[in-house]
Amino acid sequence: MSSRRAFLSGLAAFAATPGMAAAPAASLRPMMRPATLSAEPVPAARQLIAEAAIGGRVGFVVADAATGTVLEGMNPLFPLPPASVTKAVTCSYALERLGPDYRFETRIIADGTISDGQLNGDLWLVGSGDPTFDTDSLAGMATALRAQGLREVTGRLMVADGALPSIFEVDPSQPPHVGYNPAISGLNLNFNRVYFEWVRQAGDYAIALDARSETLRPAVQIARMRIADRRDPVYTYETIDGRDHWTVAREALGDRGSRWLPVRRPSAYAAEVFQTLARAAGISFPDIALAPAAPAGATVLVVHQSEPMAVVLRDMMRWSTNLTAEVVGLKATMAGGQRPDNLAQSAGAMSAWMRARLGARQAGFVDHSGLGDQSRLRPHDMVSALVAAGPTGALRQMMRAQPMLDGRGRPIADHPVQVAAKTGTLNFVSSLAGYARGPSGRDLAFAIFCADTVRRDGLSEAERERPEGARPYNQRAKRLQQQLIERWATLYA
Repeated sequence: MSSRRAFLSGLAAFAATPGMAAAPAASLRPMMRPATLSAEPVPAARQLIAEAAIGGRVGFVVADAATGTVLEGMNPLFPLPPASVTKAVTCSYALERLGPDYRFETRIIADGTISDGQLNGDLWLVGSGDPTFDTDSLAGMATALRAQGLREVTGRLMVADGALPSIFEVDPSQPPHVGYNPAISGLNLNFNRVYFEWVRQAGDYAIALDARSETLRPAVQIARMRIADRRDPVYTYETIDGRDHWTVAREALGDRGSRWLPVRRPSAYAAEVFQTLARAAGISFPDIALAPAAPAGATVLVVHQSEPMAVVLRDMMRWSTNLTAEVVGLKATMAGGQRPDNLAQSAGAMSAWMRARLGARQAGFVDHSGLGDQSRLRPHDMVSALVAAGPTGALRQMMRAQPMLDGRGRPIADHPVQVAAKTGTLNFVSSLAGYARGPSGRDLAFAIFCADTVRRDGLSEAERERPEGARPYNQRAKRLQQQLIERWATLYA
């Protein structure tokens, strides 16, 4: 608590200084670097930001990670989109509410009696929301079921997906075909994506949609694709008879290629794939139906457990998987006694938790992944959370090492500054927050938010996946973040 109080009192003094709301807390005059880095003058933060010329607004705070003493800041109290830095907050939220040893369970349950390899009743596939569940895991369950001697089900395959609310997509403003904006369900498979592949053959195209995993590629019918003779748009989507129907522009395909497409009915997707895998294992059942929950007292036949929550979160932080963030965020909210109907409600609960537990004065999340650009977080609130988590705590251990880069974006070998942080990227939004350790061994906690929200808000739907100017913006923002970290390590660490 003492480090949090120091952080808040230091920030209060900084923010209360006349004329300093949008200025660095440290001297603007260039300072000499210590010999451990170089003998060149240290440029002022304002100078670095001006030279980056990224547009929009830049906000940052850096503090001593152990004591909470604020060392420098600019626009520290201005709320900006945190993008995937949100996942660092979600990580802390899930660790506290669920614990590092929590495991998701997917179960196969028999509601009936089994005799001579026949189940006289329904077979249930019951999810708990596992975001890492894939086709290989599902195949393992089918194999284990067959090893128990089951060959036939007289009733239906019932799929229970009520462990989480059914959510059609994370962010409705995203293009319809991007695989990082999937649906969410109590039963998820392959991050709720289907693999679309095409190859030109004899003047036309052979296309395939499958539930691909590391070892298996079962074809699916829940998602269907048609090639359309047009140039734009590249993809269209609609729901027809409970299935995902896609079209793709012929002129966009080239000779061959592939991409992941989102699945909008994850439970039906998992059920179809399980039926295919069960048949391959020698188990048959006549029909499939969906239900929120399995009957009490039914017999558990097979259980698949995920990796522990600590591993799930580490991988989420490393690969920035949106589905994982949303699922663990929803589960954490539910573990706190609430039953959210949607992501906004759950994200609101996480915002309140961050204010109560991590010293944030303001926090306004619309989801747990950062995909929605309406989330807002102030740099000082993010640094407050990092100080509360501690420079040697679990959150830092789950953050990915971020190498220091040269002017061409290449990693610098044996650089004296060590950074563990979470990145965040949207079109015209770039964020970075975490910990930096300089040659002296002092740990710094920092947050750097860069956003040109006016430019982002002006994008049309057709421009949202790869808008002109977004890549140079991101490159300049990342270079600025590197320069700021090097400045802080030189002056304070």
